[in-house]
Amino acid sequence: MTCVELAAPASEPVSLADVKAHLKIDHTDEDDLLSGLISVARRHVEAETGLTTISRPMRLYLDDWPRDEVIQIASGPVQTLDAVTVYDETGVPVQVSLEDHLLDGVARPARLWLRERPLPGRVLNGIEIDFTAGFGEAAADVPDGLKRAMLLHVAAMFACRGAVTLADQPALVPPGYDRLIAPFCRRRL
Repeated sequence: MTCVELAAPASEPVSLADVKAHLKIDHTDEDDLLSGLISVARRHVEAETGLTTISRPMRLYLDDWPRDEVIQIASGPVQTLDAVTVYDETGVPVQVSLEDHLLDGVARPARLWLRERPLPGRVLNGIEIDFTAGFGEAAADVPDGLKRAMLLHVAAMFACRGAVTLADQPALVPPGYDRLIAPFCRRRL
């Protein structure tokens, strides 16, 4: 099971202006660096929580249908189911009907049931499920705890900007970060 984003988010959960106000910066000399750090912080919080902050199209690849018929989608919250494609034995894509499907997009992980489930002919990644995930299109839709964690994270990365390049970030996670994201993390036993 592999999940990839099909397009980058149209915006970030925290803006450059938010970060500059948090850091008390009033010049534009490091705007490019700060913008890069915002993106790193978003990707990190999404990886840690399994959540998608700003809505965007995603694709889940499956080798076969699950035995219990319920497909689990780890990246959530899932807003819409957009398409399901199954590849036959010759590699031809077949669109699966979305009629009568059931989607619990807010569950962790999200759950999907399809009435029609043709067998894939391709051994690896024979099933593609396209969906839109995220809290919403705007930063205002993202929970404040996640945005505050990102602000702390950007500040910590900015503080060590001379020692660690943007490509090597995140170099550290600041104190308090884990407590801010804890309510959004899935716990496993």
